[in-house]
Amino acid sequence: MTIISTIRGVGRFPVMSCLLAFACSGSLVFSSGACADTANIDGPAPAPAPAPAAPTPNGGWLDVSTWPLIPVPEIGVDPDSGVTLGVLPTWLHTNDQHEITRIIAPDLSHNPYFGVGGNFRVFEYPSSDEQWSIVTGMKERVERTFDYEFQKGRLRDSNWTFNSSLIYDRSGTPRFYGIGNSSLLSDATNYTASQVLGQAQVGYNLNHTWQLQYTTRVRRMEITPGTLAKVPSIGTRYPDENGIGVTNEVLNQLALVYDTRDDQTIPTRGTQWAAYAGVNGHNAAISDSIYSMAGFDARTFVPISALPDTTLAAHASVRYLPSGHKIPFYDLSSIGGDESDIGGEQMLRGFGQDRFVDRDSYSATFELRHRAFSFDAAASHVDVEVAPFVDLGRVSSHADVDPFSSLHKVFGVGFRGIARPSVVGYVDIGYGTEGAAVFTGINYPF
Repeated sequence: MTIISTIRGVGRFPVMSCLLAFACSGSLVFSSGACADTANIDGPAPAPAPAPAAPTPNGGWLDVSTWPLIPVPEIGVDPDSGVTLGVLPTWLHTNDQHEITRIIAPDLSHNPYFGVGGNFRVFEYPSSDEQWSIVTGMKERVERTFDYEFQKGRLRDSNWTFNSSLIYDRSGTPRFYGIGNSSLLSDATNYTASQVLGQAQVGYNLNHTWQLQYTTRVRRMEITPGTLAKVPSIGTRYPDENGIGVTNEVLNQLALVYDTRDDQTIPTRGTQWAAYAGVNGHNAAISDSIYSMAGFDARTFVPISALPDTTLAAHASVRYLPSGHKIPFYDLSSIGGDESDIGGEQMLRGFGQDRFVDRDSYSATFELRHRAFSFDAAASHVDVEVAPFVDLGRVSSHADVDPFSSLHKVFGVGFRGIARPSVVGYVDIGYGTEGAAVFTGINYPF
């Protein structure tokens, strides 16, 4: 089950670029069968040609496989953050099975809103059962981040599965457009979101398929005026919106999870669904803004026998807030952006993060994931996948609303670089009623 994260901006980077750069560090190996066999040509065998001069070991400095790192150009595109340009020197480590076990990727970049900045990232994959990551960074103005995540027991071979997350994040890009499924793009406002968050998830594995899961999260959120010159600050249009200022929260949530997927990170068949319910509030639930939540999330992956190397991936989610008073706007159900979190925000890849918010949300996604080609790099095997997709979703203020009416629709295509068993980098391009949006990141959107 995905670790819940309400406010984004925690150190993403174009892993797909890293994978492609890694491929360049060695010769690509294709099974084309294009080389002719001349050993059986009639007639006397020709005299052997003189042996060529011995090449410089490893090709010298022109052979990038000998470089201590690969300098990757960094291009980050996001509907809210603008275009970030920089350089991303990347170290990729593999094991004897040519599987990536570690990515070290600092960067130096420039963003038109926040100036020059840098990040340091370590993604560690000790085994299929365990992984952890640390991302820390800052920009010249406003933005700061630290993100630590740890997962163990992912394969459910033992009785317990444990996930934890510790986040400090100060982001200047979030937008708020008002509440409702028909909120207008012209009503956009900007705010600065600062959060300190600690979260733990403990799952008791009844067997490999069924898990009972408990989540607790403590968070301090502060919403202050925005800093973007061309976007009005949230207080100018929504001065009385719940959540402006400082909010302290504690979440307690229970979930029942059913999972038959063949892989946690790169599934090609099987189903996962989760039914959850919880209570969130200030100061250990002693507050006038306590609210309850409940929802259901389903994901299924079906190989298409008529199309080799193709999987139909589908996802559906509903989230309700049955009761509550003075619910902070960032805790409402939302759709928009490029990722789907169980119990949290849902994707709509033609719009920015959290584009539409209200008490309840409904969303569905269909992707046709096709492996277009593969290649062997010096130390790993990389699949390149093309995935046309359709996203649908809406929000509402009442549970009795028809979830199939007034749907926002997005059509697009995704490009993914996959280094099994643990690494997926993506570029997703979607088009909706407000134009096109481009997202990059790690892991599948769902």
